[in-house]
Amino acid sequence: MKHPTMKDLRKMLGGRGRTTIYRDIAAGRLPTPTNIGGINYFPEDLVQAALQQLRSDTELAD
Repeated sequence: MKHPTMKDLRKMLGGRGRTTIYRDIAAGRLPTPTNIGGINYFPEDLVQAALQQLRSDTELAD
């Protein structure tokens, strides 16, 4: 999967809500999607990098 959709991203994030995902985008924690034909697509490599960073931040907080 090269460009996950919002639905795919929600699954990757364990069912996180759309509003929360958009808040994460606004805060810079997740990459900005590209809108094609009314569907938001996320670059998978940037999503994976963001998830890795979130994991690292969580481990440091523990």
